[in-house]
Amino acid sequence: MAIAKIGELSVGDIAIIIIYLVTILIVGLAAAFRPNRSNAEGYFLAGGTVIWLQAGCSLFASNIGSEHFVGIAGTASASGYAVVLFEWLSVWVIITLGWIFLPVYMASAIYTLPEYLGKRFGGNRIRMLIAVISLMLYILVRISVDLYAGALFVKIALNWDLYFSILMLLGISAIYTAAGGLAAVVYTETVQAIFMVIGGSILSIYAFREIGGLDNLERLYMSTESYPNETLHGNNTCGIPRSDSLHIWRGFDSNLPWLGFIIGQIWCSLWYWAADQVIVQRVLAAKDLSHGKGATVLASAFKISPMFLMVLPGMVSRILYADEVACVDPEKCEEICESPIGCSNIAYPRLVVGILPHGFRGLVTAVMLSALMSSLASTFNSSSTIFTLDIWTKIRKLPVGQEINNLNNEARRRYNIEIMVVGRICVLILVLVSVCWIPMVQGSSGSQLFMYIQSINCAVAPPIAAIFLLGILWQRTNEKGAFAGLLCGFIMSVCRMLLIFTWHEPKCGQVDTRPWFITVIYIHYLWFAAVLFATTVLVTIAVSLLTDPIPPEYLYRLTYWTRFSRDERKDISLLYSQDMQDEKQPILGSQVKYHAQPEGDGKGATEISFTETENADDYEVVQTPPEDKDPQDLKQIAGAMLGQDHTDSAENLQSQKAGPKSVKSFFWKFVFWFCGISELEKVGDKMPQSVEDERNREEKQMDKILEEPMSMFLLWTCLGFVACAYLFLYIYYA
Repeated sequence: MAIAKIGELSVGDIAIIIIYLVTILIVGLAAAFRPNRSNAEGYFLAGGTVIWLQAGCSLFASNIGSEHFVGIAGTASASGYAVVLFEWLSVWVIITLGWIFLPVYMASAIYTLPEYLGKRFGGNRIRMLIAVISLMLYILVRISVDLYAGALFVKIALNWDLYFSILMLLGISAIYTAAGGLAAVVYTETVQAIFMVIGGSILSIYAFREIGGLDNLERLYMSTESYPNETLHGNNTCGIPRSDSLHIWRGFDSNLPWLGFIIGQIWCSLWYWAADQVIVQRVLAAKDLSHGKGATVLASAFKISPMFLMVLPGMVSRILYADEVACVDPEKCEEICESPIGCSNIAYPRLVVGILPHGFRGLVTAVMLSALMSSLASTFNSSSTIFTLDIWTKIRKLPVGQEINNLNNEARRRYNIEIMVVGRICVLILVLVSVCWIPMVQGSSGSQLFMYIQSINCAVAPPIAAIFLLGILWQRTNEKGAFAGLLCGFIMSVCRMLLIFTWHEPKCGQVDTRPWFITVIYIHYLWFAAVLFATTVLVTIAVSLLTDPIPPEYLYRLTYWTRFSRDERKDISLLYSQDMQDEKQPILGSQVKYHAQPEGDGKGATEISFTETENADDYEVVQTPPEDKDPQDLKQIAGAMLGQDHTDSAENLQSQKAGPKSVKSFFWKFVFWFCGISELEKVGDKMPQSVEDERNREEKQMDKILEEPMSMFLLWTCLGFVACAYLFLYIYYA
């Protein structure tokens, strides 16, 4: 009996996908009912209660998106094994995250990485610059590339309408991300990591069976089996696999030189794994440092899998479908994949459609949807965190840090509501911007999507990695040095980006018509990353040494060497803003005059003068001209002029600015529930009540970085096994 089909899928495939999507949505929305999501720590860091298994799966699922399946498999089909080094060399950076960066991040009691920069260097310009650049990278590279890769898969494997599929996936991802925060993301990513490994393994098994076993892969890939017809029957040599396709360590003149990975790519990986909000937020949410380290070890072990889940299947796809995956004729490529440059990006989805039976095809499709939604959800949540806490608070000039402690309960409640609502709105805006950007990505991704991602990252990321690394390891780094190095690095980055988008490298068989000086300075992006990182470090060190250092009392728990300090740390923002405050504030003891003009006919105007003192309530009231008014009434007028209300305490003014006290309609109750504020009257109690409460939170974070001897032994043992496994793979695939 024939199998009922909808497009390229059977009814069973559709059922599997629907069951999967419903399951993910239920898991995500279940997090919306968790009691700790009504405050910043509950929403942005899942309450700091995530265990190593969840955090490790979340790290892996956040990293492995649809661009990995499509991009890595596509690059592997075009050039062989070497692309796996992007994954295998990054494991040492992941371990560095757990052992070097995470202890400092936890001890500093931060929510976001730009917040760490604000505490470490003071001022706002570094923090704001990196926050804005991070959001740009998320929208223009991470989200847009994910959407393009997912759309490409949907178009080939499912035969669904492109924009309908994208809007559906974006909608589901945005709903459970907005409603549940990081808790929803972490729980769903744990499920999705399992789906990815199982589904990818099934496809690999079927792929190896198609070529008669894994042993035949290398022989068939280097034979004429992987040649397209244009190469096999014509004079075109562009479709021949590279001679070094079966080696991961390649020479300096290769497309992926091994030394470039060591001295260049490592800094791009450092930004991605240790200085990027999307990834670091997962381990910041861990129960303690031991669980955070365990998550990095688990994620490092998972990073072995891309070789077998993506690289090898991509090479098999070229063997089985050489005329499509390895096409070289621009007109034919345009017909196959709407890209005249090449169609290597279709290697993975073409394999899914071509060899999997119905049922399994639905499962692997669910894996791809899983990868897309994981990556999008992670980026949505982390982007909203950065925008809300690092940009919105500056635009609105909201209180930050210990300034929040000066608000009364009502004002703190309003502050928390605004932060939560803006976080959700940011998610929705990112969805709209991402959808609008899809056509741009379709027209500029080129034939190897993963290489496009890496070239952009290597042009932008190294300066950020340099600032974080120096900030944590070298106490002498100051704000002026960090900003100078960052600014110099980004000027170089902008110049590199102009080269990338203005003068494209010629296609295979084409004559290079670029100006001679462009060919000289257009070095490989891995070499450029090394130069960019070194330049940023040198400028930062030089300027830091030529300017005043940051006093040590402002750096407790903000560097690797002071991470265990329990001394009270001074707020570095006060150090940089003191001069400005001195200019704005009246000199203590000086007389200041205020003029009060009552409503009506203007009669009875009162001029009040008083003397500023250390005690804001201690001032002398003088009425001009003398009128028959109670001195206490005059003091209330003067207090109002100073932003005080002596009728109902100074907190009343903040409460008035906060807006209405209650929302009673069903619509607004639903809106506040969706925004994580189900009990409006109690939200204020979740904010820090005093400086002492803030200090208690720092003490709690300090306790998190203390490790038990047995935990340390287990972590080092597991790390040793992982390191041995990678050393073996480095040698075996050399």
